[in-house]
Formats: sequence, structure tokens, C-alpha cells
Amino acid sequence: MKMAKREIKYFEAIREAINLSMQSDPMVYVMGLGVPDPKGIFGTTLGLQKEYGADRVMDMPCSENSMTGVAIGSALIGLRPILSHQRVDFAILSMEQIVNQAAKWHYMFAGQKCVPIVIRMLIGRGWGQGPQHAQSLESWFAHIPGLKVVAPVTPYDAKGLLIMSIRDNNPVIFFEHRWLHNLTGEVPEYSYTVPIGKGNIVRAGSDVTIVTYSYMVIESLKAAGFLTRFGIDCEVIDLRSLRPLDSEIILASVRKTGHLVVVDNDWKTGGIGAEVVAIVAEHAIRYLKESPRRIGFPECPSPTSPALSAGFYLHADDIVKEVLSVMNHDIGGIEIPVMHSGPLDIPDASFTGPF
Repeated sequence: MKMAKREIKYFEAIREAINLSMQSDPMVYVMGLGVPDPKGIFGTTLGLQKEYGADRVMDMPCSENSMTGVAIGSALIGLRPILSHQRVDFAILSMEQIVNQAAKWHYMFAGQKCVPIVIRMLIGRGWGQGPQHAQSLESWFAHIPGLKVVAPVTPYDAKGLLIMSIRDNNPVIFFEHRWLHNLTGEVPEYSYTVPIGKGNIVRAGSDVTIVTYSYMVIESLKAAGFLTRFGIDCEVIDLRSLRPLDSEIILASVRKTGHLVVVDNDWKTGGIGAEVVAIVAEHAIRYLKESPRRIGFPECPSPTSPALSAGFYLHADDIVKEVLSVMNHDIGGIEIPVMHSGPLDIPDASFTGPF
């Protein structure tokens, strides 16, 4: 008997993953600024406090470092906290707890102690939030041994990776780009997992490999579709996991295509793209027909104004130009259409927030 297909939104997939995990394991609880808020962090925690009570779904004061320490302490005695920081910018205040405590205990105590904590962090732009509220700092966390770092783009992967992260016995940083929460996709009702550390080929191709993650997967797929009119067949890889990084899926693709473009979701310097290019340079450089390319944000803080945002954030047309360059197409006479419309701080008219 075939299961009926069902489509839900990204935020619903996140909420469903949390709900199923709380149903199956009484040690799972949720804590974070705004978790019981009427808008429930993009809708991802709506109704959970009513279902499970204030002892398992709780707000927290604006004291990120202290409350992250509380969550880590609870994990050390057997609980499995899901800690939500509304923005990665706020999580910066808890870096000592995350980097020096959560990431280190398993190693320092020879595997006898674990910190099974999931820390949700929101990244990306929206509503002119600017330098202190719209950063993408995922490469910071991917640098730290002892942390696992994931950044799903589809509702299916969001649910499966979150359930997998909650079950993991050590800390997982779970990044959600705010532009993804209203994305719709097919998601089974039952509980399932997506493995941490495995990338996914979201579009098979033979000419050029585009490696990316999070929201930039959407823009990369738009670019790949447009590039078919030039006879360029793009393979698009969604990393899904930033630590551990799936080097094999990257290397296999580059050995096939001979061309590489990496689309970062943040600044290029010290970013995930730099790591991907380094992996290819170390293990598959003889397969490259041209130098690899990296695309990322300009080397300045995230802007607030629409005028500055227009030249800061990446879109499909930026990726198209880079792919044409690596494929040695003369782009001088090519008119590349702008592949985004509407306000520059939202993806499209269906996006309603709340933050």
C-alpha cells in the first residue's frame, strides 16, 4: 500500500521533527528566546508549550551565555535540549559555552561524557536587519572539532536532519536560513532521519560542478536552469552538512565535470567555499580544466539599506556569470536577466515573516 504524498512547509517540518522527538523521548525539551511567543520563531515552535507544558517548552531571558550553559549542564545529566537562538548574531554571546564547553567534554573525558544538545541558529537577511542581525557565520562553528554543523535547504532534509541531530549524543549546530521557512516540499508524516555528513546531488550534470548549501541551493538551481540555453549542464551539490563535510561527493563530481564553482552563503575569506576548493586542490587538481571559482559576499559588514543590499547579496545571475566565466564563454555580449524581483530583503511575495 502506497503512502499518500504530502507537502508541508519548511517551518512545519521543523515543528514536526521537534514534536515527534518530544513524543518519543521524555528527555527532549525546548528552550530559547521567543520559543512560546505567539509567532513561535517562524512558526517552528507554535503550540508546543500548550502540548508539553512550560517545564519542557520554555522561554529564556536575554542571557545567551548563561542559558546555553544551563542547557549544556542539563545535557550532561541525561536531558536532550533543543536550544533556539533566534539569530546567529545572538549566539555569538554564548561562544564560550559552545566552543569551550559543549564541543570539548566528550574529548576531555575520553568518551565517558556526552553533550547531546541541538542549537538552532537563524541566518540570512530580511527586513533591513543589517550588520548585527543578518550575518551568516556558519564557518565559525564548522571550524571547531567536537561540533557537528548542518544547514538543510528542503523541508524533507530539515525534518530528517533535525531528528537525527536530536538523537546524536554530541552537540549539533542546526542552521536555518530565514528565507527557507515558507518553502514547500514533500515530507512523510512518520519519523525518519537524514544522515549527518552526507551531501546530496540535487541536480545531476556533466559540465560544471556547483557546490553550495542552505538558501544558495535555490539560487544555484535557478542559475543551472538558465544555463541550459548555453548548452551548459550543471551538477548542483547541496552539502547539507558543513561538519563533517562530504568530500567524496564533491571529488566524484569534479572528476566527472572538470569545472568547479563554489557558492558560499557568507564571506569568502575563511569560508566553507575555501574549504571545498582546498579539498579539490589536494585530491583532484589534475581533473580541473580551469581554475575553480568562489562566489561570496563582499568583504564588508551586512548592509541595512535596500540600495546597499542590491550589491551585497548573491542571486542566480551572479552564479550564471561565474559559471560562464569558468566555462570560458565570452560574456561581453550576453545579456543576463535579473533573476530576482520585488523587495531585496524578501525572496518573493509569499514570504510573510514574522521576523
